[in-house]
Amino acid sequence: MIVQRRAVTAVLATAALLLTAGCSSDDGDPSGADASTSPSNTAAQSPPSGSAAEETPPAKGSVEVVRTVTTGLQSPWGLAPLPGGDLLVSSRDEATVTRVDEKTGKKTELGEVPGVSPAGEGGLLGIALSPDYASDRMVYAYFTSASDNRIVRMRYDEKRPAGEQLGAPDTVFRGIPKGVVHNGGRIAFGPDKMLYAGTGESGDTGLSQDKESLGGKILRMTPDGDPAPGNPFPDSAVYSYGHRNVQGLAWDDEQRLFAAEFGQDTWDELNAIKPGDNYGWPEAEGESDGSEFHDPLAQWSTDEASPSGIAHAEGSVWMAGLRGERLWRVPLKGTEAAADPQAFLEGEYGRLRTVVPAGGDKLWLMTSDTDGRGDAKESDDRILELRVT
Repeated sequence: MIVQRRAVTAVLATAALLLTAGCSSDDGDPSGADASTSPSNTAAQSPPSGSAAEETPPAKGSVEVVRTVTTGLQSPWGLAPLPGGDLLVSSRDEATVTRVDEKTGKKTELGEVPGVSPAGEGGLLGIALSPDYASDRMVYAYFTSASDNRIVRMRYDEKRPAGEQLGAPDTVFRGIPKGVVHNGGRIAFGPDKMLYAGTGESGDTGLSQDKESLGGKILRMTPDGDPAPGNPFPDSAVYSYGHRNVQGLAWDDEQRLFAAEFGQDTWDELNAIKPGDNYGWPEAEGESDGSEFHDPLAQWSTDEASPSGIAHAEGSVWMAGLRGERLWRVPLKGTEAAADPQAFLEGEYGRLRTVVPAGGDKLWLMTSDTDGRGDAKESDDRILELRVT
């Protein structure tokens, strides 16, 4: 077993300090200067020898790019499909929410979210629709304010003029630590209709092991922002801890939760989430010999992944890589990897930020080349429709 033990590091106040210290920030150094810190062994870790997964390996997967849905998005981050098929997209730096016509690609700005303070990796990040969207028309958003990271909800009124269709934000949850880096930001409603949020430790590694802190956690709450019934710690929204920076959340067909997490400069992780478990950071990065830590089901060197969004489809978790510039497939057998992960689209579309199910064997995949770290082309950023097996 590959072991990576890490001592608690000093608080990192800025992204520049991270880079000079040789640590990769979540999305990687735009100049690529920190790539030399990655280990030479870049293979994703496979199941133990002799496992049942090896005896009956699943068929190799495939990815087909069906079409480009739209282009010209600026610093897109969150992606939420509407019931009729269109897509809502958040812009990290512009703090706007835009509706994309799924058939024509036409973009209509719904409005700007007030109170967003974009800087570094912070800004308007994840978005999600209320589980009762058909009746309440509520859009939830996770963003960085001047003082913290918080979650708000806004009513979407299509009858109002374009640019004025988002109602005033109602703050659902506040007080998540903010930083120049490691702001987390992914939100999603689970099969239980509870709201889940992936947070980062904001560069202060000590927060991850502190169960009283909201940083470096997966949070679970009611749609109104109260700690969800059945959470592992009394009167707390904390669902799991010991995370560095969680930006991917997805459930399989058995309602099991998986999460993607940025490593520092050794291992990125895909984890199967168990309520109350400790995922190791900063004491462990990747697999560990410490029985008190929950090991990842798969891990990658940071130059191969730097994962943001994940989705479940066709029996696999699909993971979007920023610095890795590829889409990973991790076939599952329960909460374990059933075979070696496979990489697709390597280097073809640049940095990949968000992937969400589009029904059946389809996925929506959104790029992230206009966020200041990618090599933006004239048509970036874009949303692609994929067919996967």
